Amino acid sequence: MDKIRIGILYDFDKTLCTTDMQEYDFIKNLGMTSKDFWGEAAAITEQHEVEKILAYMLVMIKKCKEKGIPLTEEYLRSCGEHVELFEGVLTWFDRINAFGQSMGVNIEHYIISSGTYEIIQGTPIAKYFKRIYACRYMYDENGEALWPALAINYTLKTQYIYRISKGTLDVTDDYNLNRQQDESLRRIAYHNMIYIGDGLTDIPCMKLVKERGGKSIAVYPRGNSEHVKPLVEDARINYVCVADYSSESPLERIVKLMIEKMAILEKLKAQEVEQLSQYKEIVGHDS
Repeated sequence: MDKIRIGILYDFDKTLCTTDMQEYDFIKNLGMTSKDFWGEAAAITEQHEVEKILAYMLVMIKKCKEKGIPLTEEYLRSCGEHVELFEGVLTWFDRINAFGQSMGVNIEHYIISSGTYEIIQGTPIAKYFKRIYACRYMYDENGEALWPALAINYTLKTQYIYRISKGTLDVTDDYNLNRQQDESLRRIAYHNMIYIGDGLTDIPCMKLVKERGGKSIAVYPRGNSEHVKPLVEDARINYVCVADYSSESPLERIVKLMIEKMAILEKLKAQEVEQLSQYKEIVGHDS
């Protein structure tokens, strides 16, 4: 029997890193303030009724052209090198994976973000993720960003929870995503998912995971919990914690308890199936 898989799904901006990922290097390299950059994206949205994610992706292309900065995959990855991660994030994945192994389960980590895929690729934690689902570009013959290849807003993020559950990880595979699939054949059952996010844009994912038997956790910077208050008041989440991923932090203890409970329930389920099967064989033999 294969080991049970448990999926931990993360937002990125303000969940694993301390602010929007573009604000560490990308916006600074343009000689802009964060207020000006996001303000220009908001103006495009308002003036042309452009979806907000597409608007910021357009501003990235536009401003790089104005500044003579080739917007390549390599350049975007370099903008991920100085992303500031919350305390403990660098060692989090190895610790959680080791705990999962001790409980007899495999832990898979996934990013579902409205941020920039290539910037996340440039961070030191990119190697830990089974898949990174985030906004990304297609590139022209010179290797420069030409057009959005994938744009993920906060409602579209839920699609990737379905993909992860079904094991339909290729973003171009819509056929298998929409096919009927028996729950027993899913790569990761919903009740074996943990979603970690930071705010209102995570509500659809938090709600979906929580309603289907998984667990949702809201995190916030130490001393600044106001933005997660609506999540608590509206019962969108199971737990709320400081964004501290260090060893023995409240967040780590909660996630380990979740993993332990999921592992125990799966073992009980397997034992139930085995015992019933043995009983049927005994009854059949006696008759």
